[in-house]
Amino acid sequence: MTLPPLYALRAFEAAARLGSFSKAAKQLNVTPGAISRHIRTLEEWFECDLFTRNGPHIRVTDSGRALTGQLTEGFSCLERACDSLRSNRREIRLKAPSTLTMRWLLDVLTSFRENYSTPVVEITSVWMDKDAVDFSCEPYDCAILLGNGQFGPETESSLLFEEWLTPVCVPELVRQAQQNLPDCELIHPSPDRRDWRRWLKRTGKFSQLNLSRGKVFDTLEQGNLAAIRGHGISVGDVLLSQEAISAGQLALPFNEAVATGESYYLVWPKDTTRRDNIDLFYHWLKGAVPRNEQENIDWLR
Repeated sequence: MTLPPLYALRAFEAAARLGSFSKAAKQLNVTPGAISRHIRTLEEWFECDLFTRNGPHIRVTDSGRALTGQLTEGFSCLERACDSLRSNRREIRLKAPSTLTMRWLLDVLTSFRENYSTPVVEITSVWMDKDAVDFSCEPYDCAILLGNGQFGPETESSLLFEEWLTPVCVPELVRQAQQNLPDCELIHPSPDRRDWRRWLKRTGKFSQLNLSRGKVFDTLEQGNLAAIRGHGISVGDVLLSQEAISAGQLALPFNEAVATGESYYLVWPKDTTRRDNIDLFYHWLKGAVPRNEQENIDWLR
């Protein structure tokens, strides 16, 4: 099937997305008159109006609206494909959750850069309600995600380490937590309070603990920081809290740690052109996984 001129499709998509011939012209570095002519070419091709015009004001027609979304997605795919080939093949663009980044990954990246000049790892640390990545529309070559290892049919992944949760607090609050946790100020690292709920259910402790009270945050990192400052008893990842524990900033009031059933994985698209660099990076990450230095912990799977 013969397609309409690509330049006309590009002009229409920009004008429809921006709602203005002038803005489209500025983005594409052409004149507004050129945008208008390109769209006329397209309207003649399809034999229908793509815009209604009222002086300087334009509005996308139903026919134009049906075309817009698919064109925007199509041009985005083309831009990503070109960017993938044009960008530095010695660079890895990494997406990672905020707590993992602050508690472990930044130091690992520093040591990686000290040992390897390439690939250069460019990290974007983000808060994710649910750890996920869509390589078809996000500008990343790989990601570190917390999950069950299933991140979509178009991806591959390798395990880094499991998530184990346990209460954490400053050393000064350990005895109070052990003697009467229900009277302690609780810190919830997630709005749904799932971390405390997991630990209580698996250990069978403190069945009367009121989870509706306490301070609520968005991430384990925020919960850890609040705990380090003495604001209450939080729940933390044992391995990601290890440095703070070793430094005396945090302590474990209880010796039970529970497995959440989720783990941290390095994830990448199956069709990546950077597999060798990703493999090198993964092996460095795997070798830098935090070691558990806590004795006498009862690991409850």
